[in-house]
Amino acid sequence: MTIRLIGFSKVPLGVSECVNDCWSCLSLCCPEKPKRCPGLGLFYAFLSTVFFSIIALLVKTIQGVHAIEISAIRCFFQMLFVIPLLIYHKIGFLGPRDKRIYLVLRGFLGSNAMILLYYAVQQMPLADATVIMFSNPVFTSLLAWIFLKEKCTIWDCVFTAFTLTGVILIARPPFLFGDHPSGIEGNYTNHVKGTIAAFGGAVGAAFTFVVLRKMGKSVHYYLSVWYYAVIGLIECIISVSILGEWKLPFCGKDRWMLMLIAALGIAGQTFLTKALQIEKAGPVSLMRTVDVVLAFFFQFVFFNRAPTWWSLGGALCVVLSTSGVALRKWYINTRKS
Repeated sequence: MTIRLIGFSKVPLGVSECVNDCWSCLSLCCPEKPKRCPGLGLFYAFLSTVFFSIIALLVKTIQGVHAIEISAIRCFFQMLFVIPLLIYHKIGFLGPRDKRIYLVLRGFLGSNAMILLYYAVQQMPLADATVIMFSNPVFTSLLAWIFLKEKCTIWDCVFTAFTLTGVILIARPPFLFGDHPSGIEGNYTNHVKGTIAAFGGAVGAAFTFVVLRKMGKSVHYYLSVWYYAVIGLIECIISVSILGEWKLPFCGKDRWMLMLIAALGIAGQTFLTKALQIEKAGPVSLMRTVDVVLAFFFQFVFFNRAPTWWSLGGALCVVLSTSGVALRKWYINTRKS
């Protein structure tokens, strides 16, 4: 006679939208539950992808407001949303003593990844910034090998090489593509700034996922989001004050869009967490590739910018590498189970 025991967990651990984004490591923090409805988890993942894509579109659309100020507004509303939940669930505002340093790191790294993504979206084509930021799962595997002593295989190296190739095709450095590469939005200096910011955001998001994996299941999702919002807000206020970039958003449309960014950020994180609770990380990660498709669609429809072949080639390299990471992790976990 065979007895099968199935465990359940009620403590999901959240993620940031910057990007959102390494879903396989988050599956450790959001254990799977029996499916209530076929495809429901993938539907939640699709909704989160759509919300995060709309956020990037709104950031690109808003004029005259610095990316750091947009991040500050989002963190402020997110903090207001989390406070009553922390009180209702009696979680507290500090967390376990031995995990506080990781919570601080999570907040600092996650908020920086968000700021860098928003800055990249403002400085370069929407699709290019999204594609580079989407590469963070590949860097997560490398950082987990360095800091968590997880196994690194030849496939991880191949996926990393594909990702870097994609970033190079999007960045189009002059020493490879000449002094006047085609398809650049604005001047090339801003394009380089955006590329560096997006790449830094991807690495920052990867560091965030490594910290989340290090914390494991001992920290509640809402507490993680609380640190993210508070530290992000403090950092944004200090940075914008030093830069002297505080500007009152234009009346009407811009102010409504800023509030919508905050609301969609909360909704996107909620649906992503729900997706990881009831669906395997591999399919959820593959569903996130829709983010890249939507970015190219929004760029063409709302900004009348057709993608260049270089951008499409770079996007293909990045999507193949991140999909490879997801499929490989899915296959390994399926064999273990």
